[in-house]
Amino acid sequence: MPHPEYVFPPPPRPAVAIAGETRLFPVRRIFCVALNYAEHAREMGKEPGAEPPFFFAKPADAVVADGATIPFPSLTHNLHHEIELVIALHAGGADIAPERALACVFGYAAGIDLTRRDLQTEARKAGRPWDMSKGFDNSAPVGAIRKAAEIGHPSQGRIALSVNGAPRQNGDLSDMIWGVPQIIAALSAQVTLAAGDLIFTGTPPGVGALQPGDVAEGEIAGVGSVRVTLAR
Repeated sequence: MPHPEYVFPPPPRPAVAIAGETRLFPVRRIFCVALNYAEHAREMGKEPGAEPPFFFAKPADAVVADGATIPFPSLTHNLHHEIELVIALHAGGADIAPERALACVFGYAAGIDLTRRDLQTEARKAGRPWDMSKGFDNSAPVGAIRKAAEIGHPSQGRIALSVNGAPRQNGDLSDMIWGVPQIIAALSAQVTLAAGDLIFTGTPPGVGALQPGDVAEGEIAGVGSVRVTLAR
């Protein structure tokens, strides 16, 4: 049957679960902050805090529900896990002042930024964008969002990830170089933010490779958890 407005039916809207609710959080865009933990910056060979926040993006449909099993990504032999605090916005704007930023936050979740590290390294060496190392299919597992009205705005607490039960990443939200207000302010100077935007806020040290069959489980104290399985 022809669709009255489009040449074919539009795809379903990507969405994330909300803790304690049947309603979903509709995802508009996904942004990510690079190198926001000093020790992770060092393990990537960078000097922490030497530059302003650097952002990259993932497509909205890269979102993966908590507990899902996903295919092992193509074109990579070095898939890395990065556990991150995710900000979910219910309001936005341009040039948001840091003191107004938290009013835009709907809630927070635990997320995993999956990265095709070998593709990223090759792109960096060639001076090319590294979109395909970050924004591939199923690259953004996100756990249920906890409302800021219930948990506040976390600025400290354990953030960790294990693979098949073995600890890999371990840090504290207080180790972030740029906090949530500074991240929102800096990003809104570059793009106009809006309700539905997700912002991954960077990862602590200990990133490493995943193999087919691995189960990655991340948790953030007071926020929640996220789990994803790589299919064999």
